[in-house]
Amino acid sequence: MVDSVTLEVIRNGCIAIAEEMNANLIRTGYSPNIKERRDCSCALFDAEGEMISQAENMPVHLGAMPFSVSAAVEAYGGDLEPGDAVLLNDPFRGGAHLPDLTLVSPIFDDPESDDPELVAYAANRAHHADVGGSTAGSVAADSTEIYQEGLRIPPVKLFSGGEVVEDVMEMILTNVRTPDERRGDIRAQEAANETARERVHELVADYGARDLAEAFGEVKDYSERRMRAEIEEFPDGTYSFEDVLDDDGRGNTDLPVRATVTVSGDEVGVDFSGTADQTEGPVNAVLAVTSSATYYAIRCVTDPDIPPNHGCYRPITIDAPEGSIVNPEPPAAVVGGNLETSQRVTDVVLGAFATEAPERVTAAGQGTMNNITFGGTDPRSDSPYAFYETQGGGFGAREGKDGMDGVHVHMSNTMNTPAEVLETAYPLRVRRYAYRPDSGGAGEFRGGLGLRRDIEVRGHTARFSLLADRHQHAPYGLLGGEPGEPGAAYVFDPDADDTDDADGERLPQKSVHDLPPGTVVSVRTPGAGGYGDPADRDADSVERDLRLGKISDEYADRYHEGGDGE
Repeated sequence: MVDSVTLEVIRNGCIAIAEEMNANLIRTGYSPNIKERRDCSCALFDAEGEMISQAENMPVHLGAMPFSVSAAVEAYGGDLEPGDAVLLNDPFRGGAHLPDLTLVSPIFDDPESDDPELVAYAANRAHHADVGGSTAGSVAADSTEIYQEGLRIPPVKLFSGGEVVEDVMEMILTNVRTPDERRGDIRAQEAANETARERVHELVADYGARDLAEAFGEVKDYSERRMRAEIEEFPDGTYSFEDVLDDDGRGNTDLPVRATVTVSGDEVGVDFSGTADQTEGPVNAVLAVTSSATYYAIRCVTDPDIPPNHGCYRPITIDAPEGSIVNPEPPAAVVGGNLETSQRVTDVVLGAFATEAPERVTAAGQGTMNNITFGGTDPRSDSPYAFYETQGGGFGAREGKDGMDGVHVHMSNTMNTPAEVLETAYPLRVRRYAYRPDSGGAGEFRGGLGLRRDIEVRGHTARFSLLADRHQHAPYGLLGGEPGEPGAAYVFDPDADDTDDADGERLPQKSVHDLPPGTVVSVRTPGAGGYGDPADRDADSVERDLRLGKISDEYADRYHEGGDGE
């Protein structure tokens, strides 16, 4: 048995490895989506392919990445050697959606020996701004099958003995719109895994492969014990909650997502029976994504200081019916399942726990990633471009705290694309970027505000895709809190004098459009739900919100006593 001091040193060393991997991936990435928005995640796995540590960036990546590592290990098993790395993105073989490329690298104790011993795997996942498909940016809101969504890559060896397998790289780059950017981002992923390889070799040199493997096992066991102790604090029983996706973009509306959570002693099961069947549009979430959202939600209602690794997941079982939007069968379109349905899975699992322990749960956040893509030919360079980003919105209020304004929520934990970077890298201009006053749900604690972001197309015709939700069904409040304001999106033609709602055309929340030069797209993201009775809100808090312009006099009159709106 590894002594407790050594175990803690190794555990923190593994966390540091994952964080250094992520820092290097961001620093060496080529695309703004990785360098600025940080749409990537890194983790370290043991020789059995079980997660040991992670850099806590993107929840939707981190809970799903073990499925990718398992797929890579299953595909190659004992055939991997020092310097190899396996690339994949197939959602039906451990991936999430096609833009997320996962690179898995084995790490051996002594790569120079005749019989090196496998001690770990390094893995990272990065969202690439384009992987082909019908729409630039590879997030097509109108896709109906996975073949339209981009290049689908099963586990394939991209690096062999430290060298690029050029045939595979060429195949990938030939199928994307921005090959130089893709090559650069893949190289950044390789560099991140090389960082892990060097640092694990240092741990092996200090502690030996045998003690390191034993420590990995004890780290997982420690997290499992703490997670089981947390689950035992909930009363045994069955908690249920249901919410809906607005639509799938193909005329199918009000798609239910239902979670039944059963707590029994130190274990918890989550059953998604009653959830909608898989649908024609791209909102189907593969099992890896559904599992990731479920794991995240349960971590939220337990102790967040529990080291996140495979041990956390052992007390959790998930039953997602095959052929449903939370476990579809190929060739279902899935790009929005990773982005939108994952958010609704989080909402319903948290909502179920809120029926028994609302003090541990936030009201609903914006519940969408508000995905937008622009693509076309950049008139400045006469070369193709593809721009992708998600938009922040309101974070749900909770006991004792207002929700955060204008942030990425739950499964999306990225940053924004700064206006300066966006305008430099792409033929686009940010015309307005601001909070949406009155969009947070009223309550004793107010829900976070949504955002408004207006983007103008400059000097070319752009292909634009919007993939969002919560435009019809508002994010729920808790314990008497009001729901947040739903989202919306408008397009204004080049001759519009102003971008007031009355002058624009409201866009379907899942739609694709060709936009002529000068067109302005205005995305309004949802606010979040409030917590507690609005009549109980402190008058000073109402006055502060009025002074900062977060609410109007009319909002104050409607929901609160006191303040300037009295």
